[in-house]
Amino acid sequence: MTQTAQDMDAEVWFDLSRNVLKAVNIGVAVLDDQQTFTIWNQWMERHSSVLAKDAIGKRLTVLFPELENSRLHGAVQNALESRLPALLSQTLNKAPFPLFVTPKDAREGHRMQQAIQVIPITAPGMPTHCLIQITDVSLAVNREAILRQQAIELRSKMHSDGLTGIPNRRRFDEHAEESYRLAARNGQPISLIMIDIDFFKQYNDHYGHLQGDQCLIEVATALSRAIKRPMDLVARYGGEEFVVVLPDTDGEGAMKIATDMRSNIEQLGIEHAQSAVSNHATISIGIATHTPTRDAGKLHDLISQADEALYEAKHSGRNRFVCHADLPPSSDTY
Repeated sequence: MTQTAQDMDAEVWFDLSRNVLKAVNIGVAVLDDQQTFTIWNQWMERHSSVLAKDAIGKRLTVLFPELENSRLHGAVQNALESRLPALLSQTLNKAPFPLFVTPKDAREGHRMQQAIQVIPITAPGMPTHCLIQITDVSLAVNREAILRQQAIELRSKMHSDGLTGIPNRRRFDEHAEESYRLAARNGQPISLIMIDIDFFKQYNDHYGHLQGDQCLIEVATALSRAIKRPMDLVARYGGEEFVVVLPDTDGEGAMKIATDMRSNIEQLGIEHAQSAVSNHATISIGIATHTPTRDAGKLHDLISQADEALYEAKHSGRNRFVCHADLPPSSDTY
């Protein structure tokens, strides 16, 4: 008689799972909430030359120091802290891991082209883990036109920003609309924070766009660390501008988050020789808070007020935050 799943004991299930991980033709690695590897399958051993016994128990950035503050690192942090999945396409992230298709490629330093999915994994009684799934797309690189079209279609459907890995404008629009509607229904405050990296054009002009991209990634990751609740959201609004949705948060709470965000950016210590306010990268912040009702209050007005406060923060010297409630009623900052 065939043994059923119910009849299998834990040891049998363990052996079956181990054999599945050996058989699959993709890379599978799992990180715990401390970003320490707990699973490293045979595919990863074969293409990285790192044995499971040498990977398991090591932190991601200890085993691969070059991934510190990388797009992949940011995606892992978002998965563990905010439970946000991410897809790192080959087009934008060609080879984060030092993986090689053949020994000859390894000798010559030609990395495998990788498509990577970062997926939060949750289970009752356990902290959030993070699954990293890697697919070898090296053979598909030459099909540039097809891949470009697929990437365009994929990005249009995704809710993650392709550069920073945090939620994008589309995700913000949907989340903000839903959060504002809930605030009106429940009679709760909702705060919105608009953020701009000070003198970012000058940063790009001086350090180059590649370094500018890295700055955006690091800033996005630092901003995301300042929020703790599942319904709070940090998104890339466009260019060097970010936006934060804080449901059930009054003005005082929003100022606390803004203070933490400014502190996080200060701690990055990103050199900015072209800034007129500091020798390192800083941010300006605008804050607005509504307590909408079913009959009064619009999301558009909340966004406009946060944007107006951001303008005032920049106009009055940058590297600070301004609350819309503190602006004079007759203020015309546009």
